[in-house]
Amino acid sequence: MVVNRIGDIGLALGIFLIYYIFKAVDYSTIFAVTPHMYTYTINFFGFEINALTLICIFFFIAATGKSAQIGLHT
Repeated sequence: MVVNRIGDIGLALGIFLIYYIFKAVDYSTIFAVTPHMYTYTINFFGFEINALTLICIFFFIAATGKSAQIGLHT
């Protein structure tokens, strides 16, 4: 189903971005380093955006896609 693929893409991009920024995917490392990364920005399609905000956007897309909400229902 297309709805689940949108959720999968958002989840994968969020996890890849976490690994790219933090070089880890375990909770203890990410939560320990996050306070030091709040000013880290990334260039995303020509826009400078806060990396933590971009991660949250990808996880929001994943959650709405997997639960078929906000225009993604069939």
